[in-house]
Amino acid sequence: MSNIQERLRIRVRGRVQGVGFRPHVHALARRFGLTGWVLNDPQGVLIEIQGPAIAAFQAALTAEAPPLARIDGIECVTVAQIPEDGGFVIRHSEPGGAIATGIGPDASVCPACLAELFDPANRRYRYAFLNCTHCGPRYTITRRLPYDRPQTAMAGFRLCPDCLSEYRDPADRRFHAQPTACPVCGPRLSHPPEDILAALRDGRIVAIKGLGGFHLACDATRADAVERLRRVKQRNGKPFALMVANTESAARHVHMDGDERSLLDGVARPITLLRRRVNAPELAPDIAPGLAWLGVMLPYTPLHYLLFHEAAGRPDGTGWLNEAQDLTLVMTSANPGGEPLAIGNAEARERLTGIADLIVDHDRDIVIRADDSVVRKLAGAPAFLRRGRGHVPEPIRLGRPVPPVLAVGGHLKMTICVTRGDEAFLSQHIGDLDNAATLGFLEETVTHLLHILGVEPVAVAHDKHPDFQSTRFAERTGLPAVAVQHHHAHVAAVMAEHRIDGPALGLALDGFGLGEGGGSWGGEMLLVDGGRAERLGSLARLAQPGGDVAARQPWRMAASALVRMGRADEIVPRFAGLGPAEGVRRMIERGINAPPTSSCGRWFDAACGLLGVRAVAGFEGEAPMTLESLVRRPHVAEGAWRIKDGKLDLTPLLERLLAAADAVEGAELFHGTLAAALVDWTLPVLRSRDLDRVVLSGGCLMNAVLAEELVAGFRAASIEPLLPRLAPANDGGLSLGQAWVASFAL
Repeated sequence: MSNIQERLRIRVRGRVQGVGFRPHVHALARRFGLTGWVLNDPQGVLIEIQGPAIAAFQAALTAEAPPLARIDGIECVTVAQIPEDGGFVIRHSEPGGAIATGIGPDASVCPACLAELFDPANRRYRYAFLNCTHCGPRYTITRRLPYDRPQTAMAGFRLCPDCLSEYRDPADRRFHAQPTACPVCGPRLSHPPEDILAALRDGRIVAIKGLGGFHLACDATRADAVERLRRVKQRNGKPFALMVANTESAARHVHMDGDERSLLDGVARPITLLRRRVNAPELAPDIAPGLAWLGVMLPYTPLHYLLFHEAAGRPDGTGWLNEAQDLTLVMTSANPGGEPLAIGNAEARERLTGIADLIVDHDRDIVIRADDSVVRKLAGAPAFLRRGRGHVPEPIRLGRPVPPVLAVGGHLKMTICVTRGDEAFLSQHIGDLDNAATLGFLEETVTHLLHILGVEPVAVAHDKHPDFQSTRFAERTGLPAVAVQHHHAHVAAVMAEHRIDGPALGLALDGFGLGEGGGSWGGEMLLVDGGRAERLGSLARLAQPGGDVAARQPWRMAASALVRMGRADEIVPRFAGLGPAEGVRRMIERGINAPPTSSCGRWFDAACGLLGVRAVAGFEGEAPMTLESLVRRPHVAEGAWRIKDGKLDLTPLLERLLAAADAVEGAELFHGTLAAALVDWTLPVLRSRDLDRVVLSGGCLMNAVLAEELVAGFRAASIEPLLPRLAPANDGGLSLGQAWVASFAL
């Protein structure tokens, strides 16, 4: 490779557009005295290089790659050497051909840009839209690939002479930085940071345009503001996320270990679920009522930082960012009534007037909406609770190439998935398909993701429930359709990210999914092998008095448990003040409007109802989340379960809860015993089939106590437990599993 006559053509695949990769290549070529060129094309980055130090160039190409780059593959071929005296150049992008590259996720402000933001001598001092090749918007401003300025929301902002000079200077950090701008030529805010902060401190609600949509913000210490925000947003009891200046500020409110600190402070800046401190500075009581965890995130746009800078008194430099700051803000998605995020300026004024007292927008368009990602540390490693801004459209690498498939998820916590080769692209969180606006967002997301990835799917995968709006959408595509049973998809999603075809034994533990034969499933033991799934067992069934309403009224599931225990006469005395207790008793005993379910979520609800924990819930999952928050040290009630004919019956456990001293003791007993029972139920099946791993999936696996107890129990028995990490355990991961299952049918 040291022969000066040699010339290589190098193809680089992965996340190599919009991350400063071409400037990186240019700088290396200049350093090693090489000639040639580099360009973006639909496949990624293409390089031709010649000279005596090609080997050193190749080593540095990956070892010194830009911080936001992800190299998935490098292919080199020798080509004919040609005379060159023009050094090394960056050529214009080449359009056309099948797209095989991707755009990176949006990235938080990098340290170099922060230094400029707070330097009074810098021309971008306190400019709310500064960025460079190492940070800033990517996915949410990109209309199509290759990733060049005319293909983004920055197309209408003509670079001023100073910015153009930086853009063209190979030695500059903004060399070919597509979103680059300054106060002279770039986007502008409708309101200055000092006015925004004044409104927040005055107790007002402010709508702030971010990267993937608008946030609704208020002072997290103002009980009046938080209560009003909850009321006008119709958020019921759902927790609000907090934004603080830095990890030192976060540590005043929550406990963090090193891994959690890294999650919080990483370039993606997700909302990170962290255990709250007991004696923390006072927050409004309505932030996360009854919950032991707070969702916390750090600033990720220049405007966010400017608010904290303003609150700190506008200090010069960045040293203040290493000190705890008092300002604590609620930052919640601006999606009133469960609708999608507002992203357009006119849309925000139409939808948020009457909710926000001040609307802060700007003139850079958001091309595609993307909610904040939500993560937590689960059984020793990070796991997604919601995948969105900062991570989408980062692909999930599969174990083998698959046909191009579109998968459209379920009904709640909707995502879509698109496969391309050995990559699966899980979309941002779309939401619950309960309204026309979210259905429109589904269509918008499908169109955008297929377009930007250059994928023409050969099939569409969907849930087997015939009445889901996602199923109907799939049928309207005109593509060959593959229906995938709900819990099969849950298990398959985990297998896909762990690159397992099968066979594998899986536990799918969730709230509801349509089972084979039309039953209500949710606590299933499945043997999954490729595209096939066999149900080997389930949790014992409980009646759901009133059907779906029982999921929002846990006392009804408690009443069902009392009937199962032979204690129906206790229903009215216990629950008369909560609803039609006598009518519910008759429903259960007569089997009228009380369909049976094997759902693990409904067993959680029964426990919550018996222990008096959220007898009536304000949102899906509120009662089990509150129950989890009570646990400090799980306990096992030996013998408090029965296994017969493949069914795991937890009735004895619920009987033990009735004798618990208080809700805390009951919560610890329920979690510890449930995990022990699930392990005891599963181990004989694993051993009889000579399997040494178990797949754990479904929304109940977002419960950290349950997940950690299960992992410990299986590992103690020398069984490898596999948890969802890259896709949410709940229905947000269904589309990945559907796509994986469908790939076996094509």
